[in-house]
Formats: sequence, structure tokens, C-alpha cells
Amino acid sequence: MGMKWRTTGAASMALALAACGGGPRVAAPAPPPPAANPAAEIDAIAAMLDRGEARFARKRIAAALKRDPMNAGLLLLRDSIERDPVELLGPQSYSYVTRPGDTMAGIATRLLGNRLKAYQLARYNGIEVPASLAAGTTLRIPGQPPRPPAPVRRPDAAPRPAPAPAARPKPAPAAPARNPAAAARARAAGLAALNAGKANQAVMLLRRADALDPGNPAITRDLGRAERIAAAVRARR
Repeated sequence: MGMKWRTTGAASMALALAACGGGPRVAAPAPPPPAANPAAEIDAIAAMLDRGEARFARKRIAAALKRDPMNAGLLLLRDSIERDPVELLGPQSYSYVTRPGDTMAGIATRLLGNRLKAYQLARYNGIEVPASLAAGTTLRIPGQPPRPPAPVRRPDAAPRPAPAPAARPKPAPAAPARNPAAAARARAAGLAALNAGKANQAVMLLRRADALDPGNPAITRDLGRAERIAAAVRARR
């Protein structure tokens, strides 16, 4: 009789433990998502700007800055969208004609020292989609033209004799060729931008027209008006 009671008690205890074990289980918390790669994020935003998708790039920059508010690359890209490119890059510039294989990012890397300034350079030249850049396009590059590198002389090379004094001074370099037709197109685009309320873009286009046809009174007049409107817009901000 005692053996039967012990067997029954053990079975009851086993059933109770089984019932407790069959209750609802609490799921383990999911691991946090991996942190975004800042360099990859910057590359993705730069690619969006290269396609002219400034509105979507602005939203992505804002989200990325919430995670990394002091990231220099993100801040530069944000300024490229929101600030005046002439203010960022300076008013002084020189002309550059694009060659086959040139990209806005490559030109920015080579001539401005930073590939992330590609969208600034595009806006500086009134180009909304940097990826559409074609060979033969005349761009305005901010700053001074780069100097050609000095020739490297081998240590074992004999010194070259000093050049003889020139008999007469060298003629001044010829001024760049005028292109009234291209200037007229740039002026028309600048006036259209001004009428659309895009004063900064109008200034850039009219400056290009002035460089292509210097001394044209109509272009000079339109450029002065666009610059005054752009200054007034900046003063109201």
C-alpha cells in the first residue's frame, strides 16, 4: 500500500511540473539593428545628388545627422543643397572645358580637392543633374587655375645653361574666344531662372553668359539686376 501511494505521488508531481513547463514563454528581445556605415551612407547620398534627387537626399541627410550630428561629410552635403554655391566656393573662377570621361565628382576631386563638393560645383554652374555632364561643356571652376607642375630634373643631369635674355617682351596671352551664341543661350536660361524665383541660379548662368560675351550691355544689365535680387533674397533670410 505504501509503495502504491509513493508511485501515485510521483506521477502527480511529474504532471504538475509538466503543466508548469507548458505555460507561455517570454521571447528573448531581438538584437538591435547594426549601426549604419557612415561612409556608405555618405556615398549613397552623394549618388542621389549626382542623379539630381536633392529632395530625397535632404531627407536622408537629416536622418543621418540625427545619428551622427557632427559628421563633416554629412554637414558638407547638407550645405551643398541649402546654401548659395557662390558663397561656399567664392565668386572668382576660371573656365574649364570638360573632356570625355570627365564626371562632376572627378572634377571636384581634381580641381577642388574634395569629391563631395561635386553638387556645389554643379549648382555653381546651374546644372541640376550632375550625372548629365557631357564632354565639351564649359564650366566655371572656383578659384585660381592650377599651375603646371615644375619639371623634375634628374640628379645626374647636367645643369641647363641660363636662357639668353629675350630681345623683346613676350606678347600678352590672347583673350578667350567669344561665343555670342552660347552666351545668348546662357542668358536666356538665366532670365528663365530669374523669372522662376531662382535668383542664385540666374546669377550663375548670367555670369557664364558674361564670360562668353564680355561687354555685352544686355547681359551686363541682366546680371546686375539678378545680383541685386539675389542679395535682397539673402538679406531677408
